[in-house]
Amino acid sequence: MRHQIPLIITFVAGITMIVQYFVPHEPFAALSQQFRIWFLIIATFAMILGVGNIIKIHVERISRARPGWGYSVILLAGLATTAISGIGWGIQPGTIFFYLFWNLLIPLGSTMFALLAFFITSAAYRAFRARTAEATLLLAAAIIVMLSRVPVGTYLWDRFPIVGNWIMDYPNTAGQRAIMIGIALGVVSASLRIILGIERTYMGAGK
Repeated sequence: MRHQIPLIITFVAGITMIVQYFVPHEPFAALSQQFRIWFLIIATFAMILGVGNIIKIHVERISRARPGWGYSVILLAGLATTAISGIGWGIQPGTIFFYLFWNLLIPLGSTMFALLAFFITSAAYRAFRARTAEATLLLAAAIIVMLSRVPVGTYLWDRFPIVGNWIMDYPNTAGQRAIMIGIALGVVSASLRIILGIERTYMGAGK
């Protein structure tokens, strides 16, 4: 029963959510709305379990003085401060939570994205090596697009912006659409495997 009941619930909920897109009438519309409410309730408890697990892991790291335990202290202090300030005084402008969000979390996020630029540059250097015809074509397209976005490109050739926009509008868009179609097919395939009970890894290993 520990295995069959979750499979039955997953099958019924998945089929209902699929059918309600094609048959927007009762009882499917009401059932899909009810399932969304249940999903929010389950997601809330999952978030509580996740926060509890984070607290447990970092408290254990601090108590055993494992390497990097100082970062765990900072994480728990930040978690407690934001939770208490948000629950106690709200998240509106002028509150402690609002101040921490805009003056601490946003700058940290900006710093993280700034560091990602160096990793992207390193990956681009490895990808743009003209070892094959495809890599050479990718390198040429990248150079043209970059030159079309800076003033020096227009100074060198006034048609660089036109060529760069053409590359972004046509070849790049075609590639993005192919990637999105592949992602959609992958999502459909994985969803059907879960609904039909073929994929059971979400129930734990060996199920």
